[in-house]
Amino acid sequence: EFGSEDIDILPNGLAFISSGLKYPGLKSFAPDKPGEVFLMDLNEDSPRAVELRISRGFDLASFNPHGISTYVD
Repeated sequence: EFGSEDIDILPNGLAFISSGLKYPGLKSFAPDKPGEVFLMDLNEDSPRAVELRISRGFDLASFNPHGISTYVD
């Protein structure tokens, strides 16, 4: 809804999307909303981005994602 900052697509078609970057001088449509990470399965007929839950204990209030990358082991 507020735009993505970055996307990383795995070989199996799963896409991880970071969203919610707040940068000085850049207009923010949701200045009080923390950043988010979404998952999208590009193998589906009508892919939809689904917000991933971030585990407890993480400082979500200051989460300001800038970029995303994955490591496949």
